[in-house]
Amino acid sequence: MLGRASTLVRSTLSNSIRYGSHGGIPGENLPFQLHNRYRLTAWFCVFFGSGLALPFVVVRHQLLKK
Repeated sequence: MLGRASTLVRSTLSNSIRYGSHGGIPGENLPFQLHNRYRLTAWFCVFFGSGLALPFVVVRHQLLKK
């Protein structure tokens, strides 16, 4: 039983490695494009800026709430 399970795991891992790799093209597996530098910079500013500003917005809301 254990031998059969290890064979199944080994075949699944080898198939995922064989068919899952994309050929080593930089940035191909990222969820955003790297071609436009200014668009990428804007998206990073929005992403990190919203995360850093959120605690301050929440504190301001709590202080102004009556």
